[in-house]
Amino acid sequence: MIKTLDHLGIAVKNLDESIKKWCGVFGLPPPQKEKMEERGVEVAALNIGKGPSVELIAPAGNDSPVEKFLRKKGEGIHHFCFQVENLDKKIQELKSKGIRFVQSEPVSGASGSRIIFIHPENLNGVLIELKEKHTSRPVDYSLY
Repeated sequence: MIKTLDHLGIAVKNLDESIKKWCGVFGLPPPQKEKMEERGVEVAALNIGKGPSVELIAPAGNDSPVEKFLRKKGEGIHHFCFQVENLDKKIQELKSKGIRFVQSEPVSGASGSRIIFIHPENLNGVLIELKEKHTSRPVDYSLY
């Protein structure tokens, strides 16, 4: 079952400039950045209070999927992320309905979460991330 809309992912060319812009416009405190070398991205989640966060995503290298996205589509909404209770169970449920995924198995996400992306061809061209938060410790959004 889907618990909530966790965040909106925004692909950006320059993470530092984008953080300044978003924080300046909306009066938000600067977030921490997290580099995920294995995924080729650097992220910063803007905690906007109640509701989903805004995750700014920048490429960390030329082979980054986000770099490819930026070359093809430019800056803008990259994906929606839904938080789920049991990621493995949700994956099996969706596979039984014929849903295809970008990865064959879940991968590590920000803050120790487990994630997987639903291929955009399944849902009107929209990339959807499913996220299971790390359960052994609460997520500290001030770290984003």
